[in-house]
Amino acid sequence: MTAVTTGARTGRTHPSAPAGRTRRRWWGGQPIGTLFAAPYLVFVLAIFAYPLGFAAYISVHDYFFTAPGVEVDKPFVGLDNFVTVLTDPQVLASFRNTAVFLVINVPLTVVLALVLASALNAGVRWASVYRVAYYVPYLTASVSLVGVWMLLFSSGGLVNAVLGPLAPDPSWLINKGLAMPTIALYVTWKQLGFYVLLYLAALQNVPRELYESAETDGANGFQRFLNVTVPGVRSATTLALILAIITGTNLFTEPYLLTNGGGPDGASTTPVLLIYQRGIQQQNPDTAAAIGMLLVIVVGLLSLAANRLNREK
Repeated sequence: MTAVTTGARTGRTHPSAPAGRTRRRWWGGQPIGTLFAAPYLVFVLAIFAYPLGFAAYISVHDYFFTAPGVEVDKPFVGLDNFVTVLTDPQVLASFRNTAVFLVINVPLTVVLALVLASALNAGVRWASVYRVAYYVPYLTASVSLVGVWMLLFSSGGLVNAVLGPLAPDPSWLINKGLAMPTIALYVTWKQLGFYVLLYLAALQNVPRELYESAETDGANGFQRFLNVTVPGVRSATTLALILAIITGTNLFTEPYLLTNGGGPDGASTTPVLLIYQRGIQQQNPDTAAAIGMLLVIVVGLLSLAANRLNREK
């Protein structure tokens, strides 16, 4: 009995401990929970971990597609593919396009979502109607929404008709300087409902007593928003920042459909779109994989920076 007790205190399993206790530690405190989580773990390994590892392998080899059953030597080339990618002006331009997108989309998404969620949480009239209205674009298929935006922002579209002589020429989606900002506005509008609901859930956990105390101390509405709401939903803001960054860096559908594959002249080409063009259309999977690995590194660094910045503030 003494040996078993000592092992439990030190966190180690003594040889004399019962086998059932060892199994419980292996499976965790809730074996049924581990059992239910196992299929998702298999899904993550098969859908995410294995493709990522295979992409890393391709990126350091002279890799190309062959017919099924045909074995061809694909030599190790080290960092040659990365050097090729980093010296390619088109690749560098795609990352700059993504930076432009993130600078517009991420702050706009976070600020608008928090402001709208705060207004809905304050008890405005028809709050449930607004919630549905914000969320409908997020649920609607991108193809149908893209068609509407192409009509709105075309040369003879409604937006240019309203602006009249102030309308840009060339028009929005065929203008090199406005194509990516227009896509950023579209994605912000489409994804906004999700982030509004995210902030609404976070606002439910902010104690009402804090607002009452701030009001008693003479704080106006804007001061209560800055000093109570913003700190109270900091964890939700971190999550929103990371999700917005991941969504922006993986942009594909919107530039592919809105600007006919990254036009005009590559002004809206993104790294993911370039991966598709290089890997599938041009049959260069090694350089496409190198672009993908660089994108993974960039997303990881940006997410860590956003997390640390928000925690410090």
